[in-house]
Amino acid sequence: MPNRRRWPAAILGIVIGLIGIVLAVGGVVLAVSSGSLYYVLTGLAMIASGVLLVRGRIAGVWLYVAIFVLTFLWAMWEVGLDPWPLVPRVVAPLVLLIAALLVMPTLEQRSGRWKRGLIGAGAVAVIGALFFGVLGMRDTTAIAALPGQSAPGMVDPSGQATGADWPAYGGTTSARRYSPLTQISLDNVGKLEKVWETHTGGLPTDPQFTKLYGTENTPLKVGNLLYTCTAKNVIVALDPATGKQAWRFDPKVPDDWIPYTTACRGVVYYAVPNAPQGSLCATRIVEGTLDSRLIAVDALDGRPCPGFGTNGQTDTKIGMGDVYPGYASINSAPTVVQGVAVVGHQILDGQTKNAPSGVIQGFDMVTGKLRWAWDMMHPEWTGYPPAGQSWSRGTPNSWTGASGDERLGLAYVPMGNAANDYLSSHRSPQENQFATSLVALDVNTGKPRWTFQAVKKDVWDYDFGSQATLVDYKGVPAIVVPTKQGDFYVLDRATGKPLTPIGTVQAPGGGVEPAERAPTQIVSLWHTLRKPVLTERDMWGMSPIDQLFCRIQFRRADYRGFFTPPSVGKRSVEYPGYNGGSDWGGVSVDPVRGIMIANYNDMPNYVKLVPRAEATKLGVLPRFMTPGKSSSTSHSIDPQWESPYAVNVNAGWRVPWTGMLCKQPPYGGIRAIDLATGKTLWDRPFGTARKNGPFGIPSYLPFHIGTPNNGGSVVTASGLVFIAAATDDLIRAIDLRTGKTVWSAPLPAGGQATPIVYEQSGREYLAIFAGGHHFMETPAGDSMIAYALPRS
Repeated sequence: MPNRRRWPAAILGIVIGLIGIVLAVGGVVLAVSSGSLYYVLTGLAMIASGVLLVRGRIAGVWLYVAIFVLTFLWAMWEVGLDPWPLVPRVVAPLVLLIAALLVMPTLEQRSGRWKRGLIGAGAVAVIGALFFGVLGMRDTTAIAALPGQSAPGMVDPSGQATGADWPAYGGTTSARRYSPLTQISLDNVGKLEKVWETHTGGLPTDPQFTKLYGTENTPLKVGNLLYTCTAKNVIVALDPATGKQAWRFDPKVPDDWIPYTTACRGVVYYAVPNAPQGSLCATRIVEGTLDSRLIAVDALDGRPCPGFGTNGQTDTKIGMGDVYPGYASINSAPTVVQGVAVVGHQILDGQTKNAPSGVIQGFDMVTGKLRWAWDMMHPEWTGYPPAGQSWSRGTPNSWTGASGDERLGLAYVPMGNAANDYLSSHRSPQENQFATSLVALDVNTGKPRWTFQAVKKDVWDYDFGSQATLVDYKGVPAIVVPTKQGDFYVLDRATGKPLTPIGTVQAPGGGVEPAERAPTQIVSLWHTLRKPVLTERDMWGMSPIDQLFCRIQFRRADYRGFFTPPSVGKRSVEYPGYNGGSDWGGVSVDPVRGIMIANYNDMPNYVKLVPRAEATKLGVLPRFMTPGKSSSTSHSIDPQWESPYAVNVNAGWRVPWTGMLCKQPPYGGIRAIDLATGKTLWDRPFGTARKNGPFGIPSYLPFHIGTPNNGGSVVTASGLVFIAAATDDLIRAIDLRTGKTVWSAPLPAGGQATPIVYEQSGREYLAIFAGGHHFMETPAGDSMIAYALPRS
């Protein structure tokens, strides 16, 4: 046989041999780290197969066939028939198997060899495609019986109601995100069509800040207008039936005040009690801005309210002392309870211990004047600080939305962490008391009525990101508290007393502050989104080499389960990561059926503390020391200035050459929970693989991989759940009974926002702001979009 006929086999042999060398060398490193022996053994066998193929021996093909069969059996032993974990274990070896079968005829002279080779390779390819296709498309939803439509809870303690309108960020200040509308139903939702799309504009223009896009907006609909705000806080009023602009107001926020994201999650609508009908600002829209102003404009025409603050605006930074641009912003809608706007701030994460204060403020919705301020370090102060002083710096802040009970006069404020999230030894007792807590503030005094803390001395950035939701729980006025670590707690909303069981777990000690670590942490025994602890088998990638890399990283990291503290000198694994569990999208609740819908993230962080001298050498400085630049790309290396360590947080934990994530899918899910029992009714991966793929190339596969997601859901009385949030740029309707997607539509940009449902002139609409998000790596946009059924 001429030598040239062996070239394909030789080339394949070189490829298989080189891969074998990588697997063998990496496998030795993994084995030394107490990892799997598969890689070193398989690598050696592949080297042998490669050598045989280069020498033109058909035994090289048969050896590789044996390698593949054993690899397949090993993969089934590790992960069973779960399709996504099988991908890095089986797909690349399957491709090499097909190639080996195709080159086999070049190594023999029997008649019919090409026919046998092509048939064999084709059969393997078809079987592999069918295998992964069937597994990828299968429905993995677990279904339980839904509660009957007799659960209590229709009375909303906010005094507001959804239906024709959507009057508050969470539907009402109870934050149930529930609509009683039924025109769009399971029977007709498949006919939904886009009826209008409006480009709102208002994006950053400075090149330093255009990368920080992510509007995250949930609009309001009241009467004959729909209200939204753009990334740069431009308030836009639209006709809810046509999307035509009625008016807009631009507060002219400078780009350099953009913090980590140009988020304007929502605005507030307020009707002034006893105001003459038709008078200026009798009804008003109030928003907080990225440069920490409160802006009040007339709800009907957008004119500034002259009686609110100074010419319609109030500076909420007064009393904070020095505030560098971007360090204090308002990116969530204020919550109004008994005429008081409760305002928190996003204090830029991880920059400096001497960050602006996390003070919580209450402003009069009529006058814009400060009614009270709660500085946890100075509880005796009731208003602005005494002359020459400022509110305590670096205290835990509240960046997300609060909820409220109008009857009790309480605002439920989710609290974040003290400045420098990943170290705790510098914190005061008061900061340790209120960080990572839900604080019920009396809106008449600004004083805490009660506090519920989920994490002791938090060094995992597990701040409360979700707006808590008011429900009735077995006849008791209650509040459901979602957390980033995945636990849900149900509390008496008057007293903060837990109404559902709470347990404790042993927490790993050590890290750089062993004396600071609590030996135990609380967990919910009622319901949690948390999955089992990670193992080496959970590592992923596109190929065995990817997975080997991630397995080595996992074995070399400090990971001792839930609450493993950050370390210096080696990485630690934080799971769940700081993006949840639940994040700012919160949950939706059907108060009639007694069902809660929770979308969630399921991803680890890969964390390392960086000594100050090393961080300085790397040029890691806080934003105020690098004028003209935006913040660090949050959670890459954060300086944590004025503390011994910076922190490197790899939120994605990726394979560097393909960009694939190191943990196997799913990365996000959506779940229905019975409020009465805390039991899961159904749970499924959330988000398809259509916009995900290696090297950042979209695969456009319809498989439900379960993607990272940010944004919330809306549930309707007709039994539908509307949600976007995932990174596949789709808005979808889900059957509340089964968890199955019954309608979807592509968005022009990422849907990292919560949709709303409303009615106008007898027609029901679904609306969402498609703005995209830099952190979620979805396309940027400025589209406000509405869907409805075709007119009959």
